[in-house]
Amino acid sequence: MDFNKRFFIESDIREFSVHSKKIDDQILGRDFTLFDLVLSRYETRVQFAEKTIAELLARPISFEVSEAFQTNPEKLAFARDENELRERWRLNLKYQVLDEFADLMKKAEDDLAAKKIQALPSRDSLELKARNKILDNHNKWMKRLAKNSRQDYLEIYLNAITGVYDPHTNYFSPADKENFDIGMTGKLEGIGAQLREDDGYTKVSNVVPGSPSWKHGELKENDIILKVAQGAEGDWVDVFDMRLDDVVKQIRGPKGTTVRLGIRKPDGTTKEISLVRDVVVMDEGYAKSIIVKDKKSKYRVGFIHLPKFYADFEDPNGRRCSVDIKKEVQKLKAEKVDGIILDLRNNGGGSLNDVVDMAGYFIKDGPVVQVKSRTGKPFIYNDRDPKIEWDGPFVILVNGFSASASEILAAAMQDYRRAIIVGDPSTFGKGTVQRFFQLDNAVTSPDLEQYKPLGELKITMQKFFRINGGSTQLRGVTPDIVLPDTYNYVPVGEKEEDNPMAWTEIEPANYSAVNAFPNLERIRERSEVRVKKDAVFQRIEQQANWVLEQRDATNFPLQYAAYRAEQEAREKRAKTYEDVFKDDPNLELSPAKVDLELINGDEAHKARFDDWKKDLQKDPYLSEAMKIIQDWGCRK
Repeated sequence: MDFNKRFFIESDIREFSVHSKKIDDQILGRDFTLFDLVLSRYETRVQFAEKTIAELLARPISFEVSEAFQTNPEKLAFARDENELRERWRLNLKYQVLDEFADLMKKAEDDLAAKKIQALPSRDSLELKARNKILDNHNKWMKRLAKNSRQDYLEIYLNAITGVYDPHTNYFSPADKENFDIGMTGKLEGIGAQLREDDGYTKVSNVVPGSPSWKHGELKENDIILKVAQGAEGDWVDVFDMRLDDVVKQIRGPKGTTVRLGIRKPDGTTKEISLVRDVVVMDEGYAKSIIVKDKKSKYRVGFIHLPKFYADFEDPNGRRCSVDIKKEVQKLKAEKVDGIILDLRNNGGGSLNDVVDMAGYFIKDGPVVQVKSRTGKPFIYNDRDPKIEWDGPFVILVNGFSASASEILAAAMQDYRRAIIVGDPSTFGKGTVQRFFQLDNAVTSPDLEQYKPLGELKITMQKFFRINGGSTQLRGVTPDIVLPDTYNYVPVGEKEEDNPMAWTEIEPANYSAVNAFPNLERIRERSEVRVKKDAVFQRIEQQANWVLEQRDATNFPLQYAAYRAEQEAREKRAKTYEDVFKDDPNLELSPAKVDLELINGDEAHKARFDDWKKDLQKDPYLSEAMKIIQDWGCRK
């Protein structure tokens, strides 16, 4: 409720703490004493903050006094009383206004140098402009807070309770569960317009290619939705100042139904359009591949990007990542590539069954992962299909945000010595399995029917273990070849979460390593030599150390001259890392032949493919993975 320690004071925390050993009893007794107390006090403190902000920003702020503001709330205790809280708000607001003032002054100086203006504006006028901007920002923030309902805060309360057990046991409201399912399946029923809130208005941020909005052609990016009506004759509902999730509820709906929108174009003209909802597929969340050619060696490697382990559990004919990956592998095999790179960077996981199927594409048969609940023996997920889709050189790219299912696949391929794992010093370290439990099924009392649907609980039921017996929980997967990364020295992962489960191990499963690369040490040594000589990786290593320095530098001066000097020093250092990633002229990227018609047949699809290709051309991790494939020495 108050991570930044901007609302509650020490006496509030002491009063709340009286209930710390009673929360479970209150839950069982349907007692909301603590919840009501905290919410009531929070609303009071928000009113205090709103009044304080208005008073402090009503007067000019001097930037000549030497004082400082601590931006890291973890280094602060709660304020002792309202006077100290007000002083903390004063420093906070001064910091924000100073930052805006410094930006305005810098822009004015640049405009003067470029002769866009004849003289610098007065400091007083810039200070007033900066102060009004921060006031406007806070007014909008308070307006958003005012839209929160008791139900919204109840969800926070429930998740605070479930989070005591582990970070992945969570309460999902019906709307949250719907959004979770959309993320897993990559599809929804609606019109295919991504929305954002902008100063009380609902603005279109993107139109999904192939969706009803895209086919209709009238709804565009930056259009404002003013009102919504259901069906051909439904009454209009004004959505100005409506919460974004409530607007989304108005617009989403079953396939085949009609929704009417009143929109305002950027030029000020208004229109009413009618759209028939349909299944919207967001294909950017699906697996895709590209062929990468080394111009010198002529090696051609298939690169597959998998953003998450998606699966449609409700539709037997829905998209599954394991099926899509098989298609991509077969596509690349038909192109006679010399190796395959699977990119699991930033992949937070997903469907466990799809991981098992996917692992089977690269081994003949055998165990893939072990799963164990609190009691009982481990259950072993096996690949029982002797068919191997790809037996050539195989590299898996990971980073500190590769989690859960990504770690299962990487760990299995590492234990079998089937793939070389390349990336950050460790993956995320989430080694637990969750299941959804529908709360409606637990409520049988007729007097509670009025509250349905109640939502669902995602509960941690099991841990998964590598086939070598160790867990990925907390420790993650250590790559075979570690590469420098910007966030190498910043703590990330499961170990940084509240209440993570401990690392444990069990007996290994019965498996035989493939030993696809008996020369791993030589491959690793050659990679290390290249990385030490590579200017890009050297800069990334330097940047990683700088990021760590900046993470710990959280106390900022509030005197303009000192603040400006410190910011200019930071910006100067940051600019040295702006162009770290360079195009690799030795790489040539192209789609598989079977994808050409799809890519060239749709402008939006082609634009997204070209952007992806442009990013990969500058990806040093792809370049190094290519060289590792070549060092593998198993060219087919």
